[in-house]
Amino acid sequence: MSDKENSKRSRRGSGGITLRDVAKLAGVAPITASRAINTPMQVSAEVLRKVQDAVQRTGYVPNRMAGGLASARSRLIAAVVPSTVVSVFMETIEALNETLFNAGYQLMLGQSDYSAEREELLLEAIIGRRPDGIFLTGILPPGQGRTRLLASGIPVVETWDLTPTPIDMLIGFSHADIGRAVARFLIGKGHQRLALVRADDERAQRRAVAFTEAVAAHGLGAVHVVNVGASRSLKSGRQAMARLLEEAPAVDAVFCSSDLLALGVMTEARVRGVDIPGRMAVMGFGDVPFVADMAPALSTVRINGSEIGRLAAQSLMARAEGRPVTPRIVDMGFSIVERESA
Repeated sequence: MSDKENSKRSRRGSGGITLRDVAKLAGVAPITASRAINTPMQVSAEVLRKVQDAVQRTGYVPNRMAGGLASARSRLIAAVVPSTVVSVFMETIEALNETLFNAGYQLMLGQSDYSAEREELLLEAIIGRRPDGIFLTGILPPGQGRTRLLASGIPVVETWDLTPTPIDMLIGFSHADIGRAVARFLIGKGHQRLALVRADDERAQRRAVAFTEAVAAHGLGAVHVVNVGASRSLKSGRQAMARLLEEAPAVDAVFCSSDLLALGVMTEARVRGVDIPGRMAVMGFGDVPFVADMAPALSTVRINGSEIGRLAAQSLMARAEGRPVTPRIVDMGFSIVERESA
């Protein structure tokens, strides 16, 4: 992001694309642009085309708040998360909500279900209501959603990932580093035939690639991968374990892309009489609260989700209130939690 773009974010709403900007680009009066957007039947086809093209090029989203309130603070923060069901993101959401609530802000939550299309629709609806800030889980790739966020001037914090080019602020960690660290951990325990059980999402893919590369760098055989698709349930973990035992019965360690999948793997192992960790080690990701109390207790990757939520809330409130936020990028890191399963 350029210095010019960064300077636009020194206060809430600064640098946002306005209706006047759209009108100027389209070569029409602001009132005509407004009619084209709100009552398109009142303008000619040519004017409508010009205005729609300007909207597309600028990323402008109409302000849905009542007239004249665009500059008012809403004390509303919007968050988009992939899932809230037995979710690795729950600690983050809870800390985000508590920190905001204690400061007099409200949290509006949207669930994308790991769908890029649904996330785009949610963001369009959110931007149109002009919250004081937007919380995103993960990094938004180039596209219309990113263009609209940049055009809106609304403070944004991306989380649970790392990039040198965030939209605005970023609080996260490296998924590639996690993949490499887990591979080293399992290999260090003497495991030589490794496997992955993973869901089909971009962050899990990056952990998987780094894991596989680290295993190859140690001169071990190919990693056997079971992709469960969009499903992230305990049932899909059980089904993945059944496939794994059929396709690669010699595997002695499995890294799962979520704790819930790992619990499914261990459940199926128990049913089939596979000893964990004696016969096979199992690693999860996320350290959701109940996995420490399982038998065997699950080894996993711990992310400080509460701190991510707290820092994200503080950063968004500071920006909404016109205060600077430094640093803009925070690497929270991670830790491997060794328990009975590995």
